[in-house]
Amino acid sequence: MKKTLLATAIAGTMVASGAQAATVYNQDGTKLDIYGNIQIAYYSIDQGPDTTDELTDNGTTFGFAAEHEINPGLTGYLKLELDDMKADEMKTAGRDSGDQAYVGLKGNFGDVRVGSYDQLIDDWIQDPITNNEGFDVSDSTSEIGYGGIRETDKVTYTSPVFSGFQFALGTQYKGDAEDENLDDSGSASAFGGLKYTAGAFSVAAVYDNLENFQYIDANGNVESVGDQYGVTFQYTIDTLRLAAKYERFEGDTDDIIDTDFYALGARYGYGMGDIYGAYQYVDVGGEGISEIDANNRPNDTGNDEDNRNEVIIGATYNISDAMYTWAEAAWRDQDGDAGDGVGVGVTYLF
Repeated sequence: MKKTLLATAIAGTMVASGAQAATVYNQDGTKLDIYGNIQIAYYSIDQGPDTTDELTDNGTTFGFAAEHEINPGLTGYLKLELDDMKADEMKTAGRDSGDQAYVGLKGNFGDVRVGSYDQLIDDWIQDPITNNEGFDVSDSTSEIGYGGIRETDKVTYTSPVFSGFQFALGTQYKGDAEDENLDDSGSASAFGGLKYTAGAFSVAAVYDNLENFQYIDANGNVESVGDQYGVTFQYTIDTLRLAAKYERFEGDTDDIIDTDFYALGARYGYGMGDIYGAYQYVDVGGEGISEIDANNRPNDTGNDEDNRNEVIIGATYNISDAMYTWAEAAWRDQDGDAGDGVGVGVTYLF
């Protein structure tokens, strides 16, 4: 679950995290905003042999955004978001992680940022299909795990838009002092993307070599898991957004499964909220692993029988400009109905 707020251009009165930010300081070219939300949800999810349910925090966030005009045409900025508040158990559970933290420069030359933030393939390729409250279709990163490592230690340059074209280039650097770096020297990945927009139509393509997603093979050697790439098409008609995606995870060795993802998504703003859904076919390309365990070893669980169809549907209803409810359901087409589930929740934003 991404546990992120809806952030679409056609979502009616729905707003993204920070869109209702309160400006607490704006003087001498420096501006500071604060924003946040409380998200509470109920889930019932099939785990295979059993179904479990819980009332849980769904991504409660508190954030700061600041910027300062260095000179005309050049602005420095920062963003800091704290999540994992565990709003449902605030008295008994500690907070052990954050969300995004980065600094950057932006101007006529484009945008450069460094820190922790979402993958480019997440923003440009995966989110247009499902960036939902609780259930998303699987993708080439979630398929092999690695959690929040994919969002850390990054530098990205994003160009201005030239005649509808925009590109982004970046790297994720893990020094030899990083626990997640299994090498005895520094390791730098490379990723990049190209986007084109013409009116209501847009297409984006992204490649990431996942150099820092590493595992230990049966001989004790450190290996990179592989590459990921994809392309997504979007078209907007009034308050209806349609999207199509092809995404691939390609393993570097025989230990790693190649997996293809073919998806269609739609989101419709009906005035008081959104109705949305997605279908995805996951083509698992032969025997190999489907995930890396906690000891960075491959689990031999993947094969052709893991091919599956995924369906996600959901809806939101705006109680006010600052508060909304939602409901979602997911079908994963896996053994024992694992991953199938329903969820409902409420979010208040400020």
